[in-house]
Amino acid sequence: MRQHLRTIIAVVAAAGLLALFLRNTDFRQVGAEISRARVDLLLLALVVTGLTYCFRAARWQYLLRPVGHVHFVPALKTTIIGFAASSLLPARAGELLRPYLLARKEGLSATATFATIIVERLLDTITVLLLFAGYLLFAEPGMSSSQAQTFAQVKLGGAVMAGACLVVLVVLFVLAGHPRVLSQVASVVTRLLPARLAASATKVVHAFSEGLAIVRQPVRLLLALVFSLPLWLSIATGIWAVTHAFHMDLPFSGAFLLQALLVVGVAVPTPGAVGGFHYFYKLGMTAFYGAPADRAVGAAIVLHAVSFVPVAIVGLILLAQEGMSLSRVGSLTRGGEAEEPA
Repeated sequence: MRQHLRTIIAVVAAAGLLALFLRNTDFRQVGAEISRARVDLLLLALVVTGLTYCFRAARWQYLLRPVGHVHFVPALKTTIIGFAASSLLPARAGELLRPYLLARKEGLSATATFATIIVERLLDTITVLLLFAGYLLFAEPGMSSSQAQTFAQVKLGGAVMAGACLVVLVVLFVLAGHPRVLSQVASVVTRLLPARLAASATKVVHAFSEGLAIVRQPVRLLLALVFSLPLWLSIATGIWAVTHAFHMDLPFSGAFLLQALLVVGVAVPTPGAVGGFHYFYKLGMTAFYGAPADRAVGAAIVLHAVSFVPVAIVGLILLAQEGMSLSRVGSLTRGGEAEEPA
């Protein structure tokens, strides 16, 4: 019942955002804009999008070093599978599937591996905010009053996200650097559980703490943040390339603004980021760069396709090679069947 409710909410959210995105759209004009797009720049966007998964796999390898040795190819394959699952299934299923598959392949703790995904997401948010701060340094003045108001709201959102990231980072640092604190918190909780369940919970807490090992090493954490820069610069390059393919002016620093907006759009829990991704791209291009609405709609559709369709196709192929299907993945992540590898 709970799963059905989440699905209904996700579908309603996607429908509402798509309605906003497509409001007053001339579909014939959108088709004409897509047909005029520059193929060379779209191919560039496709290539750099592929590179982002290589960067993600390399960074994940680095984050996992305190947990155990991981080979690059399995890390890359499971990264692609995870993002494919998240784009095709609700509730970010790939965020659970990815660490489970890699832990099974490399003989690691699935719980410790999952903890690195949390660190990974935190690094992503911090990097996007840093690049957005870079955009603020180079943003062109002379906005209209409506643009200035929207821009102020974006800056406020960025400040709130930065504060939240700082709080989460401090909490993770305390938990990772002071295992006793984590153990004390866990012991309070486990006292309320049956003995057998309490023993399992204690094991999970220790494994999770192991996955956060890199957080208690500031130099390694800083290097992990450095690993995140080429990843998000490649994503920004893809945004810039698709935007210019549709003959819209966008300075490269402007891609950092769109990137921050798209992160918000993707955070809306809709299947494949449909609706949120499209609406926030269109908002960024029309509100801040005065792009024609129909052209921005066409670019949003193509950028979403470049970002999600190739990884979904390759991920499904790799998933089939693992002997799994999407329905199996759905039941695995819903039912909590992922266990620690022996």
